[in-house]
Amino acid sequence: MNNHWQTGPWLSSYDVRRDIRSDLVAGLTVAVMLVPQSMAYAMLAGLPPIMGLYASTLPLVAYLVFGTSRQLAVGPVAMDSLLVATGVSLVATPGSPHYVAAAIVLAAMVGLIQTGMGLARLGFLVNFLSAPVISGFTSAAAIVIGLSQVQHLLGIASERSSTLVGLLHALVPQLSHAHLPTVAFGIAAVALISLIKRWFPRVPGALTAVGIATLLSWLVGAETRGVNVVGSVPSGLPSLGWHALSMQDVQTLAPTAVMIALVAFMEAISVAKAMASKHRYEVDANRELIGLGASNLAAFLVGGYPVTGGLSRSAVNDQAGARSPLASLFTAGFIALSLLFLTPSFYHLPKAVLAAIVLAAVAGLIDFREPIRLWRVRRSDSALLMFTFVATLFVGIAQGILLGVLASLGAFIQRSTRPHTAVLGRLPGSDVFRNVKNFPEAAPIEGVLILRMDATFYFANVAFFKDYLERLLRETAAPIHTVVIDASSINDLDSSAERALCETTSKLRGSGIDIRFANVKGPVRQVMKRSGLWNLLGDDHIHLDLALAIDAITEAQRKGGPTSATSGDGPGRSARDEEANRAQADSRSSATATASAKASGV
Repeated sequence: MNNHWQTGPWLSSYDVRRDIRSDLVAGLTVAVMLVPQSMAYAMLAGLPPIMGLYASTLPLVAYLVFGTSRQLAVGPVAMDSLLVATGVSLVATPGSPHYVAAAIVLAAMVGLIQTGMGLARLGFLVNFLSAPVISGFTSAAAIVIGLSQVQHLLGIASERSSTLVGLLHALVPQLSHAHLPTVAFGIAAVALISLIKRWFPRVPGALTAVGIATLLSWLVGAETRGVNVVGSVPSGLPSLGWHALSMQDVQTLAPTAVMIALVAFMEAISVAKAMASKHRYEVDANRELIGLGASNLAAFLVGGYPVTGGLSRSAVNDQAGARSPLASLFTAGFIALSLLFLTPSFYHLPKAVLAAIVLAAVAGLIDFREPIRLWRVRRSDSALLMFTFVATLFVGIAQGILLGVLASLGAFIQRSTRPHTAVLGRLPGSDVFRNVKNFPEAAPIEGVLILRMDATFYFANVAFFKDYLERLLRETAAPIHTVVIDASSINDLDSSAERALCETTSKLRGSGIDIRFANVKGPVRQVMKRSGLWNLLGDDHIHLDLALAIDAITEAQRKGGPTSATSGDGPGRSARDEEANRAQADSRSSATATASAKASGV
């Protein structure tokens, strides 16, 4: 039985005296951060702020039961909130009861998808979201998220959009109508949070800004001066409920649910793995899917919206000393107390302050260094990042990441259909063979073309291989009597590639050019033997390494006889030729070891 299935891996080693105080402190610290954040993110999603608090109660307990990370802090996050706003806007008007119900049902859809993926052990699918795609998407989404909050920061009304052009088109005409008291609250909150983060990092900046702004708003009567405030927030714990949508709405929300399920898992598993590596324990990707799925199903039950593990909260949770998932239980408990006793104090909180909290949170998501680093390391990855960035900004949030994934898959297919292929030469005084382009000192063997393809040989790159070989033979100045295929980088051989090798062998030999193979791996050898390619080549034309292949060619040339496998005893020489190959390899290894011993004075 998998020892990660229950809470046992951490519970069995849990020391109450040593650990519970650390978990309590961490849980309260995260709760102090989560109260204003969850309300702000709910507003970002176009939902009542109270739904952010609801999503920070039972979902945290569900993850404690099913998840495997000890420091991951689950709750509403900016990225998911924007995706919720983008997707739910397709089925309902923001602010309407139908919109709220659709967001709640979306949490259930995300939960079912993630749980199903976990049970089916499909955690590997997230690998299709490559690092450049995630970086480009995150940076662009952060800009879109930030711009979407400008209307609250300035006290103006503008239409929602998930694209840069749409947001600017809606915002720019309204800038002249900015409400100065609202602007003052918003800018002051941004400045206060930034200063606290820089000079007093241990102080909860968001909560401090909320407390000061709420008190000041009450003292000056900000609501009577036209400042938009949170208003009445329902008291009490969320009640368990059931919400339903029409099948048409569910079908419309399905692509958004899949997108959130994948993006949320990607964000959570990357944080969970980083924390696990730091504290030297393991997380199970499939169990994490189940844990996140359970959290979203719990969010559905309490009237919340989709949640996942957040980077900033998890970092705070870890820094505050969280030893186990019990820290999340304490966080949920504190949120529950806030719902019971503190909601009336949120009445005078300006919404501009919640917008400032979102802006402060997403500002760090814009990564300027990664595109520059990738440009130096691998320009194709840098181009992929920029493509995803531009697509997300100008096409849309959901469409941007989808286009990024498709571009990533396209780049992979392009690389596999035109793999790196090298002509090899021998380094002076050795039996080492290297790419002649990278090693000018590597000398080609006279009359021999040594070719290495660094990829699995399959139907998609068959045509490339044949064209490449024909071009080399056509462009090589010196006459070629033998082609040697170094198969050390070929891990698999499908039927199309096997047929192509048969055709190439027959065509080359028909032209008076022999063909040999070296460094053939076990799976490829099996395919060659089952297909008949092995017999067509001949056992004496398949060698354990390149040095043995060159020795065999040299010996055949010295005798002045044909090098083709059609000469001699043919396929019946299998055991003898294999033994001869091994004997030559053993002899060379022995000679090398003796020379090394003499050189070292042994």
